[in-house]
Amino acid sequence: MIRLLLASVFLACMASLPAMADTRDVYTVRNIEVDEQAASVIEARNAAMSVARQKAARRLLDKITLASDRAAVGGLPVDYALAERLAAAVDVQEENAGAGRYRGVLSVVLNPLMVRAHLDQKGVPYVDTQGPLSLMVPLAADYQAQEAWRAALGPRNSTALTPYVTATDPGYSNYSDWSQVSTEAATVNARRGVLAELAGSEGAYRVTLSTVTAAGTELVGTTNSVPTLADAAAAASALMDENWKQLSIIRGGARTTTSASVRYTSLAEWNTLRGALARSPLVSDFKITAIARDGALVTFAYAGDEPRLQNDLLQRGVSLAAAPDGEDGLVLSSAVSATARP
Repeated sequence: MIRLLLASVFLACMASLPAMADTRDVYTVRNIEVDEQAASVIEARNAAMSVARQKAARRLLDKITLASDRAAVGGLPVDYALAERLAAAVDVQEENAGAGRYRGVLSVVLNPLMVRAHLDQKGVPYVDTQGPLSLMVPLAADYQAQEAWRAALGPRNSTALTPYVTATDPGYSNYSDWSQVSTEAATVNARRGVLAELAGSEGAYRVTLSTVTAAGTELVGTTNSVPTLADAAAAASALMDENWKQLSIIRGGARTTTSASVRYTSLAEWNTLRGALARSPLVSDFKITAIARDGALVTFAYAGDEPRLQNDLLQRGVSLAAAPDGEDGLVLSSAVSATARP
């Protein structure tokens, strides 16, 4: 009994760790270019740091809120004083200083508590929880174009609201389903695929995005026309983030408290199921009430209705269903493992 209790406490504490790592990624803004001049290098460097904090705060607020919500409150201006309050640290990626001039590429980590307090005070809803990791599948008209598109996407994008790892297998098509995508997805711990189909040519690229899960393929949308492949990669990531915000931002209202049976066949499966609940922006007050080798009992509250929660968890590789007749609550199991079994 003591051993079971200790295991339950340990697993409950571990539930918060993935969310903490995700928060750090969301609140880190990288690749901020600065170029400042002053009477001395020290003054120029200090000015560059202030500029970087301001740019980072503006980017983050845009990243975790919707444009319509910002417009509804008359915008979210960021002056130097506010940026100083919101920023936690500035790191140097590259720098070149001398003769009263400071040039560099910086990254800024912002303080989640300060940012949330500022948005709450302004009455602007936000989501700062990352979506499930995706396997981004680059598709194009021919092999050469596809490889150029793969390079533009880069190996990964870990700081986006919807992070991804880019697929390396060139054998996918716009008809690829979860049975084809899941093998490579599993190797990078991705819970869904994203088909990113590039169309057009230099000067006018568009990307059509579709998510692929055990439940099927769902169209996300098509980006606006952009001039370069780098712009196409940024536009694709922005469209995924915008879709995630539309689905995940919570605008108040009642929460439903429920219990659930979690069924798994391994510790890895349990970690996936637990992590899905811990990361979901719809879920709060997640607690483990009992745990055994092949299952656990949990309680939590969720915003919105059950279909919305079901869709959110399915994107993370988790199947949600009503408990069998005569039992209360819900049943959670691995959608990924279920489809892999014969």
